[in-house]
Amino acid sequence: MTVRKHLLTLACALSLGACSSTPTHYYTLIAPATQSPSKSAQAPFQFEMQPVLMAVQVDQPPLVVRQGDGSLAILENERWGAPLGDEFHDALTGELERRFSSRDLAGLPKQSDEPVLTVRTDVRRFESALDQYALIDVVWNLSLRVNGSGNKRQTLTCSSVIRQPASAGMENLVLAHQKAVSTLADTIARTARSWAQQPTSPCPS
Repeated sequence: MTVRKHLLTLACALSLGACSSTPTHYYTLIAPATQSPSKSAQAPFQFEMQPVLMAVQVDQPPLVVRQGDGSLAILENERWGAPLGDEFHDALTGELERRFSSRDLAGLPKQSDEPVLTVRTDVRRFESALDQYALIDVVWNLSLRVNGSGNKRQTLTCSSVIRQPASAGMENLVLAHQKAVSTLADTIARTARSWAQQPTSPCPS
């Protein structure tokens, strides 16, 4: 009887602990598709998105937020659906697919008679300040290979720093990061189209 009472007591304690524990929330950088309907003409090239290089301080499932004293806080119960580098890659890829009206063909066969644009991104900073702003600092590289030119490539390397105000709350901070990724996609897509037609086109100012 004593053993049974102890087991019941333990079960009650575990049950209460589960009820009182802080729930885990999961977020994504991928914006709903309905927010960015495709209105663009198909780009004059095929494109492939390379894996994203992400700042090591934040490339993990838990959200990392900046404190007012310059320190970082890892929020174990506020998490990305995947490692941040993968989230950023998938979010930016989807945005570029809509703007190019073309699918990402990384690792897939390409049409032999069409140029291939390769997009690489290096996220130097991915800064999250709760109730304040979301900031991304990205160096991005475009590489265009034209068939029939001996696989010769032309390249362009640019950088973008995008700061997006964030309203109060974690959901609004994530939404601000989604908007920052969308702005980056606008810049990359606009530059890529212009540069593919005129190789002397500069990076956006």
